Amino acid sequence: MVMNGAELLRRLRPLAKQDGVAVDYDAAHGKGSHGRLSYGDRFTTLKDPRKEIGGNLLRKMLRDLGIDARRLR
Repeated sequence: MVMNGAELLRRLRPLAKQDGVAVDYDAAHGKGSHGRLSYGDRFTTLKDPRKEIGGNLLRKMLRDLGIDARRLR
C-alpha cells in the first residue's frame, strides 16, 4: 500500500471518529517539511503531506499510531 500524506490524513479522520479520538497534523512540530501526526494520545512523524509514503514507512507509522493497516482500505 502506497499513498501520500494527505490521503493518509483523509483516511484516518473517519477511523478517528469511529474510535472516538482526535487526529491532528501539526506542521510546525517538526524539522523542515516534517510534522507531527497525532492519533489520540499516540503520534508519529509525517513528512510533507504532498509526498508519497512508501509501504514500509507507512506500516511503521501505522504501528506507531496503533492502527491496523487493514482498517485503511
